Amino acid sequence: MTYTQLAIIGVLVVIALDLFVFKTKLLKRKVFWVSYSIVIFFQLVTNGILTGFGIVEYDGDAIIGSSTPKDSAPTFIGDGRLVFAPIEDLLFGFCLVVLTLIIWIWLGRKGVQREPMSGPPRKSVNRFLGIK
Repeated sequence: MTYTQLAIIGVLVVIALDLFVFKTKLLKRKVFWVSYSIVIFFQLVTNGILTGFGIVEYDGDAIIGSSTPKDSAPTFIGDGRLVFAPIEDLLFGFCLVVLTLIIWIWLGRKGVQREPMSGPPRKSVNRFLGIK
């Protein structure tokens, strides 16, 4: 499977998880999209550094666009790239961010650590661990 195919499958799976499995409906919220624009900015900066300086390279057969010869830098914009990185990186980044938020919201609804607590573990945790 190519990087492109995996990225598209990932996006479809995350959309299904959000709307139908966990029913967080995160993708329908305006606040998500406003916040996500900040994430995209920093993702492009990071991807630009990693791919622009040749720290990370991609096989042209696995991405939209082509790979670049060892002697030259990848295209800044164009040839399936945005700020040096393949478009697929934005799709994978989307999947990672959305899946993390879906799980966070779902755990919050389940009441997992609703109020942060500091200090030593509670007695129930001690009992679970076998500590007296």
